[in-house]
Amino acid sequence: MEKVECLIIGSGPAGYTAAIYAARADMKPVMYEGLQPGGQLTITTEVENYPGFPHGVQGPEMMSMFKEQAVRLGTDVRFGMVTSVEFKQGGPQKVVVDGTHEIEAQAVIISTGASAKWLGIPSEQRLNGSGVSACAVCDGFFYRGQDVAIVGAGDTACEEASYLSKICSKVYMLVRKEEFRASKAMQHRVLTTPNIEVLFNTETDEILGDFGVEAVRVKNNQTGETREFPIKGFFVAIGHTPNTDIFKPYINMDDQGYIITTPGTSYTNVEGVFCSGDAQDKIYRQAVTAAGSGCMAALDAERWLSAKHAVPQA
Repeated sequence: MEKVECLIIGSGPAGYTAAIYAARADMKPVMYEGLQPGGQLTITTEVENYPGFPHGVQGPEMMSMFKEQAVRLGTDVRFGMVTSVEFKQGGPQKVVVDGTHEIEAQAVIISTGASAKWLGIPSEQRLNGSGVSACAVCDGFFYRGQDVAIVGAGDTACEEASYLSKICSKVYMLVRKEEFRASKAMQHRVLTTPNIEVLFNTETDEILGDFGVEAVRVKNNQTGETREFPIKGFFVAIGHTPNTDIFKPYINMDDQGYIITTPGTSYTNVEGVFCSGDAQDKIYRQAVTAAGSGCMAALDAERWLSAKHAVPQA
């Protein structure tokens, strides 16, 4: 069994930032990147809202730079998937990678993120990053003054529709059922915004365009009627799924599977296990907030390990 001081599960802004801080603290971190090295930003095109890139940067390029920095400072970055864990208070924590390789870690930082839920239509995947997005706050800027559509019925969808309405000419909001799931306050905000048109009982039939989004074809699921309207951006806001299933027997989570951390820290309910990034953040879900929480997790882990290894004074 391999023994490591600090194991980071998952990459992306949270994982790589945790690795950078852990490496500089001489914790000799080992990182397993998971099935999507670099996280959700690797399927994003231009990133314009991350500080330090005044002219923007491509998502995959930025994640490559994060990784390069983590490696340069001493992180052992490995491709592999953590398939099971066995956590206990105070550790050491047992982790199995790819079903075979066993690791014993003094501290574990979970940075497995969350995956956006998609509609599952072929054109959505084909145009992902070319007009199709799961983050209006991230990508809405690119469609300033243009017409867009957003799918969803909950608070997040209403918040993102409201955000888009401030920068886009027209926002079509596609709601599958005959009513919202959002709070009354959020419904009121959307329904009283002049440039948001809500289409109830409406499903996406196809997103149209060869190299970018040009239009959307929708279908009324009550009448069967279809219609098309031109748009430049198509946003999916039907929720996210935190990648936390393997931790459920040990780590406290909310009813959606997001890991619960002690407020203001990265501590979980298991001493020696920390969490950062979108696996514990269902509110902000931004690269910069994920990176900040990765920093917190590494600092928390370093201080916890230092206290654990401190020699009691005589």
